[in-house]
Amino acid sequence: MNFIQAILMGIVQGLSEFLPVSSSAHLVFTSNFYKVFNNIEIAAQSNEEIFFDIMLHLGTLIAVLIFFRKDVFEICKALINACKNCSLAEYKAKLGLFIILGTIVTIVLALPLNDFAQHLVFHPAVVGALLILTGGVLFFSEYLSKKREVKFDELDWKKSLLIGIAQGLAVLPGFSRSGWTIATGLFSGLNRETAARYSFLLSIPIILGASMVYPLIKIDVADALNYNWFSIITGTIFSAVVGYLCIKYFMKFISKFSLNIFGWYCIIVGIFTFIFFNIFK
Repeated sequence: MNFIQAILMGIVQGLSEFLPVSSSAHLVFTSNFYKVFNNIEIAAQSNEEIFFDIMLHLGTLIAVLIFFRKDVFEICKALINACKNCSLAEYKAKLGLFIILGTIVTIVLALPLNDFAQHLVFHPAVVGALLILTGGVLFFSEYLSKKREVKFDELDWKKSLLIGIAQGLAVLPGFSRSGWTIATGLFSGLNRETAARYSFLLSIPIILGASMVYPLIKIDVADALNYNWFSIITGTIFSAVVGYLCIKYFMKFISKFSLNIFGWYCIIVGIFTFIFFNIFK
């Protein structure tokens, strides 16, 4: 991994983590395109590459924590008060509970799929096919949303459960986490802004957990000393800055416009990568 590659992947992660286009798919595509054009075999990732992916996600975690800092503070405060008073009367406390519920469902579903998901990293053509499916899900969610006359601005446990399932499935590269969770929110009757806001808040525990757990159990300290830390930190910073700007403008976008443009993007990119990586195996 070199400096230019780190910047490029940081930008890709920052853009694609919060846009409904699958950040994992784009990291797979970017990494494998780079290998193809530099005559490097598409083979197992090194520990440094895996750690770098984790750090890129940490960058987007920083972005979402800064952007939603007020929401995070109010939810944590409401949960503490709910524990003290043994009451969930406040909606922010309920929202915190829904995030916990959605996270638990995500973990239960994602863990059995994790090994298969990691295997797909070396099969970018399959990831392209899954991205096409994501495009179809975005189109279908917009279709159903337009047919609903009533839109809800509050969650309940059933909606949070469904969105948690969607996030669990999105462990597979090509299944956009934000795309599938926002689409599921629209399926279940949430308005556009509420679905997007909950999707981003729900990402916090999962990204935080992955960022903390993986280095503790997988990274060898002696090996890590030889990593290209300058490139890793640079990529993480780009991921955080681009991710913050992406959230800011996407929240404005989704309140006014449909997800269809991202649906078309997923289908076009998915078809291109499916064909490309079937030719250059």
